[in-house]
This record gives sequence, C-alpha cells and structure tokens, in this order.
Amino acid sequence: MTITEFTPTGFLTEGPAPQTTDRIGRVELPCQSNDADLWFAEAPADLEAAKALCRDCPLQQPCLAEAVERGEPWGVWGGEIFAGGVIVARKRPRGRPRKNPLPEGS
Repeated sequence: MTITEFTPTGFLTEGPAPQTTDRIGRVELPCQSNDADLWFAEAPADLEAAKALCRDCPLQQPCLAEAVERGEPWGVWGGEIFAGGVIVARKRPRGRPRKNPLPEGS
C-alpha cells in the first residue's frame, strides 16, 4: 500500500505507508490516525471535532494552503471547513433552516 504524505518542504510525495511512528521525527498526524470519514462528515458536530484535531497538527498551515490551491470542494482541511469550494465558519445541519433564530445563549 502507498500513501501520499507531506514532506518537510511542503511537497507531496508518494511512498510506502509507515507501519509505526519511528524515532527520527516522524509525527503521527490526526488525519492519518483517526477515521478519515470524520473529515468528510455530514454532521456539523463531526466536522467541528475534525477541526479540533487539526489545531495541534504540525502540518496545519501547509495542509490549508494546499487545499486552497487545489480548490478542495468539501471537507476539513488545515482546520477549516470547505463547502462548495470555499472556507465556511460552520456547516449548517441538513434540513430546512429555522424561520426564527434561537434567542442568544440557547
């Protein structure tokens, strides 16, 4: 099996999938050690969980920059939610929006 990963220079490379974290500085990335479906979920709560996992990732900035450059259509990339090819603050849940907004603090 091969995977594509970021190198320290920020370029993508393809190679054999790592079996474990080694002692020479390989870091376990949240998107590689958790269920990938979390980053492409429909539920807003799942997307927020993916964003939280991205916060401490050492590749957060290059991941976001590459996603913007590629024009990713959807998912969580670099700690941001993409919907329709643009970054959005929050994803609305499925269904019809409320006619009247909830009062503050609810």
